[in-house]
Amino acid sequence: MSFYIKKYFSSIFILLIMIGFFNYKIPDIRADVVLENAQADKARLESELSKLEKEIAVKQKELEKQKGKSVSISRDISILTAQIQKSKLDIKAKNLVIQKLGGEINAKNKKIEALSTKIEKEKESLAQLIRKERQMDDKSILALVLSKENISEAYGDIDAFASIKKGIQDSVNEIRGVKVLTQSERKNLEEKRNQETDTKYELESAKAKVELSEAEKKTLLNISKNKESEYQKVLTEKAKRRTEILAAIFNLVGGSTKINFETALVYAKEAQKLFGIDPAFLLAILTQETNLGSNVGQCYLTDVKTGAGVGMNTGKAFPNVMKPMGLPGRKGDIDDFFAITTALGRDPFKTRVSCPIQGVAGYGGAMGPAQFIPSTWGGYKSRLKSLLGHDADPWSPKDAFMASAMKLTDQGAIGNIPSSQANAACRYYGSRGTTCAYSNSVMKLKIGIQNNIDLLQD
Repeated sequence: MSFYIKKYFSSIFILLIMIGFFNYKIPDIRADVVLENAQADKARLESELSKLEKEIAVKQKELEKQKGKSVSISRDISILTAQIQKSKLDIKAKNLVIQKLGGEINAKNKKIEALSTKIEKEKESLAQLIRKERQMDDKSILALVLSKENISEAYGDIDAFASIKKGIQDSVNEIRGVKVLTQSERKNLEEKRNQETDTKYELESAKAKVELSEAEKKTLLNISKNKESEYQKVLTEKAKRRTEILAAIFNLVGGSTKINFETALVYAKEAQKLFGIDPAFLLAILTQETNLGSNVGQCYLTDVKTGAGVGMNTGKAFPNVMKPMGLPGRKGDIDDFFAITTALGRDPFKTRVSCPIQGVAGYGGAMGPAQFIPSTWGGYKSRLKSLLGHDADPWSPKDAFMASAMKLTDQGAIGNIPSSQANAACRYYGSRGTTCAYSNSVMKLKIGIQNNIDLLQD
């Protein structure tokens, strides 16, 4: 009788462990509800988006029709009205996309939480199985057989041991499978977040365009109430604004010459052809690089051993103008700086580099419009020479544009995807995060620069 009692309880114990493992489901019922709600919201929002897209297409046709008419105040007012209406529909559509993505992101987070809980529960079941296995492993199979009153009882324990072994393997496989699924969901979540970032940026850009169009429309409406001849003043003002934009000086830090916006745009478009970078984004990066500090590009190196230097105009001493050779395996910038300046026939002690930024740890030593440090430029030197056909000059505006475009596209800034551009901007600046204050500033600058480009192309 004792044999059957032992056999019964042993079987029950194993059964309970196996049931806990095989039949475990994602415990968070609310996650399923969130997923169902997200699917319903997604279907509703997609229906609304489809209607809006049709309305936008109608407005686009109206806009093209108005542009085909001869120049007049009424024609330009009609164009602006169509543009504003189309942009407002676009803004509404983008808000719906953001709302839709927000629901999907929330659902993804809930699913990841549920999967994480499942993994923890599987680990608990696995721990129980392993503990039982170790208890049985303490005895050899021979000792197990000899310790039993009869051979049937021994076979029952051996059977249980084999079942536990299988349970452990199944549990490990299950945990691995859930981990793979969790990683997939995390990747999908990151993609959704990037889509949300892109749409939010596009929304801000659309809002800025509406504001400009509404201001211009208001001006035209005020003129139309007076007399048609006043319209010529607006056209003259527009032409003047175009001239101002083209003549705007890019104060490129450390450059041998200053260039105007028209020249900068030519370089940026050339970089677009070579690397696929968005011209407005590249111009925003280079604009940002000129405004990092009042003393950027205003220092000379004086000591090749310590990296010390002085302010070009102030004579102020800086102990950390350029990074010297560091510990074994840690490269400095001075050797590269001398190699670059020597190849270009420049005096290394009379060549402008950035001063260290006050209150920020580290060194200065960045060169030219793109603000590359010498060791970084050294890594791009051969590629730039193959591309340009000459030793690239960090202080030459055009060469700096190409180097900046090369580095940014290496970091993912190909095309016009805002999240990719923001991430690349952070890495360009040296930040490890996917978003940073530097990239936020660059993306705001890009909106204004794109508006100027649009005006020139209008």
